[in-house]
Amino acid sequence: MYHFTDREQVMPLRSFVPGPDRQRDFRDALGRFATGVTVVTTTTPDGPVGITANSFASVSLDPPTVLWSVARQSKRFDAFARCEHFAVHVLGAEQLGLAKQFVRSGAAFKDLDHRPNAHGIPLIAGCLSRFECTRIAAHDGGDHLIVVARVTAAALRDGEPLLFSSGGYGRFDGFGSSVAR
Repeated sequence: MYHFTDREQVMPLRSFVPGPDRQRDFRDALGRFATGVTVVTTTTPDGPVGITANSFASVSLDPPTVLWSVARQSKRFDAFARCEHFAVHVLGAEQLGLAKQFVRSGAAFKDLDHRPNAHGIPLIAGCLSRFECTRIAAHDGGDHLIVVARVTAAALRDGEPLLFSSGGYGRFDGFGSSVAR
């Protein structure tokens, strides 16, 4: 059991019932869970498309399976709701600019070091890790679509992850964090 020291202060929790009138509170509560930052890429008849997402998680080691969620309100929703193949790129702490590029535009591949895989999916160079995926299921998730996929290839390098928490990006330094909004 963890015991608080005299120097630690415990802030009381603000309880609420999530609902239409408390969406901001619910979003803020979810934001307390720090996540990694990814860029998910696929290809369309009009060319490659990408999106920054923090709704990525592992599902299973055997078979190797992951999931991520795409917002139905996104202008890129149709591309990702329909695609059979995509790649998830986990960003390193130094790749904040890349995350912001794909927040603004799904066509942010100009001047970006990338190459297509066998399915024509853009693979971005220099990411912390990458998962090449084939969709196996999609589930209704309210205002998001939950996409479940088999990982067919993966790659990684050493480095610190880019994190997202409470509406800002940052990095873990082992003793605290630094955040950029």
